[in-house]
Amino acid sequence: MTDKTTHPPHHFAVGIGAGPANLSLAALFKSTAQTNPDLGDLVLFDRQPSCGWHENLLHNGVRMQTSWLKDLAAVVDPTNELTFLNYIVTTGRLFALLNSQFDVIPRREYMRYLEWAANRLGNVRYDVTVDRVAYGANGFEVHSGDRLLATADHVVLGVGTQSATIPGLATLPSDRSFLSDQLAARIPAMKAYRSAPVAVIGGGQTGIECVLKLLGEGFTDIRWYTRPTWFRTIDDSPVANDFYRPSHQEFLQGLSRSTRRRLVEEMLPTGVALTPGALRVLYQANYDGMLERGDFPVTLLPGREVSYGELRGDDVVLDVASAEARAEHRVRYAVIAVGRVNAPLPLDPELRERVDADTDGEPLIAADYSVIWKGMNGHKMFALNRSMYANGVPDANLTLLPVRAAIVINSMLGRDVYRIRDDFSPVKWG
Repeated sequence: MTDKTTHPPHHFAVGIGAGPANLSLAALFKSTAQTNPDLGDLVLFDRQPSCGWHENLLHNGVRMQTSWLKDLAAVVDPTNELTFLNYIVTTGRLFALLNSQFDVIPRREYMRYLEWAANRLGNVRYDVTVDRVAYGANGFEVHSGDRLLATADHVVLGVGTQSATIPGLATLPSDRSFLSDQLAARIPAMKAYRSAPVAVIGGGQTGIECVLKLLGEGFTDIRWYTRPTWFRTIDDSPVANDFYRPSHQEFLQGLSRSTRRRLVEEMLPTGVALTPGALRVLYQANYDGMLERGDFPVTLLPGREVSYGELRGDDVVLDVASAEARAEHRVRYAVIAVGRVNAPLPLDPELRERVDADTDGEPLIAADYSVIWKGMNGHKMFALNRSMYANGVPDANLTLLPVRAAIVINSMLGRDVYRIRDDFSPVKWG
């Protein structure tokens, strides 16, 4: 229970979650506070025992999809101490990284960068589960169980995502059908059946990473399913990258909500798709396997929807629908990699009732990433990574983390602490 004789600490801002989004916010806030000593502090709470970001998917060979220049701070505040360049220099690995000639850095390197940044920040409280945010006389009230952890003028919700599931596979044994996050832990028990068929369901980046992991572990009958009629790769052309800049975000804000949504859906191939390099690695490894064994270890199955499965004897039998037929596919294991969905926001029921929502039940989010709610009275609540249809495709990935963090800080303080520069663009949106 809450100790009635003490008052919880009050902060200028509290961040729920300590993933890349809130770490970027904390990096810029730290610089802001150094020149504004009366500002107050920001603290982050995260339920994980230590810094972690999709750590169950940190397979060898997995690469990032964004440039290392697009780190926690550099595109807004290049002299910030928490840039990737400062990290790689101070850890003594700059020349080793440069000489390895990566097109994009390993995801494991990015994870180490986040750990380094979190340690330098010193304001991240790990192993704390925030299960309720309420609103009271002193602003926002942040609770963990029966304990009132803190109060704050502002709160930033960066709770991230969780793996999506396929309801029709829910009755299968957990050692035979499982989420992609669990693959690394399942591999040791699966190795006794390396020649048995394994289904990877989901044609996105996580799906191909699971396929490559299985291939690297010696599995010889991997079946990769995706519902679309092809395995779509990211459009990384120069004009596609113009969607990932502040000038395009500004353009979107002048449009109606329905028009923004339609345009964002058209832009999804620029971010929600496969890295071309990963697909090339797969095809070359698959060809090598064919030369060695006489057939391909990976079979690609586009245009197939897997909606149901049951256990019959030793087989997992999947119900697979294609454009004009249905068939049963027998495998030993099914790895579910069908994407991610927003994690629920830990809002008190009373506060949730005051939040304006769209037709999907998601909170309405303004151009400054603040949640639109009734009676805020100067206290702002921000939501990160869940306003793609309001603020563009960059909100669903890591590309413009510091830009978003700068917008949030400017909004909190009611003035332009950070000026976001994007003065020269060959594209005139209209």
